[in-house]
Amino acid sequence: MQIALNTVVSMHYTLVDEEGTELDSSIGQEPLVFLSGAQNIIDGLDKALQGKQVGDKESVSVSPEEAYGPVYSEMVQEVPRDNFQDVDVIEIGMQFMAQTPGGEQPVTVIAVGEEGVTLDGNHPLAGKTLNFEVEIMDVREATQEELDHGHVHGEGGHHH
Repeated sequence: MQIALNTVVSMHYTLVDEEGTELDSSIGQEPLVFLSGAQNIIDGLDKALQGKQVGDKESVSVSPEEAYGPVYSEMVQEVPRDNFQDVDVIEIGMQFMAQTPGGEQPVTVIAVGEEGVTLDGNHPLAGKTLNFEVEIMDVREATQEELDHGHVHGEGGHHH
């Protein structure tokens, strides 16, 4: 069976950035299981895997536009340090949930000054080309319940 929209895919992957630094991998763990076409993984990778089948090994490069998007400068803001009254130590790399007009959003501390803290609301992988090495382990039809819920159920997937 080939990967197509509404199939359940099980794969091993290794993700590296443009410099070749490994960012994530399923090797030595359970494979990643996802519902193709349900936005369970980034669009560029899902599109590149269409038509592949069990045993296929692929190298896939995904542009920022089909991954986590570009870096938006307006999502980087300095906020007053006194917004963090309940936090004793603020360090670069720490993450917080910020209240925005669109709801809660994760932000990362990128600079700490005497008066303010600079926060970045961009996804940590925004603006980056992502390079995947994948091996397709299994492909099957999704159940109606999985299609209705938009994710995989059972082994390797979501359990209700």
